[in-house]
Formats: sequence, C-alpha cells, structure tokens
Amino acid sequence: MRLLPAPAGSGIVFRRTDLDNFEIPATGRNVAKVSYATSLMRQGVLISTTEHLLSALIGMGVDNVIIELDNLELPILDGSAQPYVEAFLTAGIKVQRRRREYIRVLRPIEVHEGEKFIGVYPGDGYSISYEIDFPAPIGHDSFSVDLETETYGAEIAAARTFGYKADEEKLRNMGLIRGAGPENAIILSAQGPVNGPLRIEDEYVRHKVLDLIGDLALAGRRIEGRVVAERAGHAMHTALVSRLMKDRGAWELAYVTIHDGAAQNGAVERDAADLAGQLPHITVMMNA
Repeated sequence: MRLLPAPAGSGIVFRRTDLDNFEIPATGRNVAKVSYATSLMRQGVLISTTEHLLSALIGMGVDNVIIELDNLELPILDGSAQPYVEAFLTAGIKVQRRRREYIRVLRPIEVHEGEKFIGVYPGDGYSISYEIDFPAPIGHDSFSVDLETETYGAEIAAARTFGYKADEEKLRNMGLIRGAGPENAIILSAQGPVNGPLRIEDEYVRHKVLDLIGDLALAGRRIEGRVVAERAGHAMHTALVSRLMKDRGAWELAYVTIHDGAAQNGAVERDAADLAGQLPHITVMMNA
C-alpha cells in the first residue's frame, strides 16, 4: 500500500491497483458492511478495515490523498494509527492553497439503539466524548478530545484495537480477525491483557475514539461540532454519518474563520507531501 499526494478538493480516495486502478472515494454512500471493522464498496469492489488509516488522516489534518492498495484489506500494522502518523511526519504534510471546507452542524442528530447512543451537536472546533462499558477486565471508562488542538498524535494514535480471547474462535469462524494476533491487538482474558502491558492506562476508550474519528471521516469533510458516544461501535458510527448526510437541514458547508494570531493549518486544506521532493510517496509494506 502507498499514499500519494492529491490536488486540493480531491478528498480521500482509495485506488485498487490490482483492479485497473478502480477508485472508491471515502464517503458514507460507499459504506458496505460494518461489524468489527468498516468496509467500503463501489460497483462490487470492496475495501475493508479502513478506519485506522482514515482516523490518522483526519487526526493529522490530511484532507486530500490517494491511497493505492493491491488487495481488499488495509494492513492492521500494530493495531493502532501510530505507524501511519509516523509515516506522515516522515514524508511531510503540505499546506495547500485552498481554504478547508467544514460540515458545520446546525442542529442535533442522534442515533439510539437500546442503551447505546451517539449524537452530533452544534459547537466550536471538533470535539469528541466517548463512554464505554465492557465486560471485565475493561469495565467503564470515558475520554474526550478536541481535534482542533492538534493533539491526535500524542493522545489517540498509539491506542491499539482489542478483543477477548474467549471470542477468538467464533470470530475466526465468521471470517473475521484473520490477521489479528498479539503483535497487533490487545488480547484480553478475564484477568487482563495476556500480552500486556497497556501503552496507556485508558487505552481501550482511546481506541474507540480513534475508530470513531475514522468512521466519521466518511462524512467527506471535517466536522465542526461536538460528538458524544456511549457504548457505540462501527455500525452506529456510520449510521450517524448516514443520518447526518441525509438531513441536509442539519448542517451547512462553511469555512472556519482564521483569527489574528491563530495557526492557519486548521483552516486550509492539507495533503500528504513528499519531503520537498525527496520522497515521492508514503509506502507501507503489506504482508501477502
């Protein structure tokens, strides 16, 4: 897989090089199936496990990029977004000559499913608050972050995906977690991580925030608003995107005002640059 710079206004686009460079834009209308990961499909062409890369792109402020890959699944790497973030910083991120267009939330949109809930509300910046409640040993936890503070790399990127050892056989029989193992996920027993220690004390909830940022990238633009989630998951994340996109009166396209003395990177589009011409693309090696 490799990431290529793209012109301003291009958005995030996946390109299947093994299928005549067939392209699938990373937008909500192309969401295919959502269970333990988010997949995209267009005209029968599938791309799966998109959320970690999309999260890293949005978290690091990359608006325009072409993602080339030669099979249907993105690499899970170490189960977090940290390898992507490190690759972006190595290659460089270029500020483009175009103001960033946001989805400004005008009124609340909510999705409920029993005790599970997710909603997006009007607000300054792009803030996310997530609350989880899993069986032992995880339990209840919560975490909040504002992406406009540009702390994604320090606060979110390193949090790894996780799963329960007791569920492994069932998930593999369903054709899921094919590449998962102790090197790219936190494996949990009733007593705690079997491949610990945790990188961060609240790594589980931070990873849920990581996933949510990636799934909300399918809105096609950064959001200006406040997102709150309780016990949600990929299906509810993408359901919120779908409901928001369908309710055209709930949002508007807007440019964020650049205030005197404020950093301008948040108000202009950026793409994955090429280290002043020395590195033509970001390359991530994928095992066959």
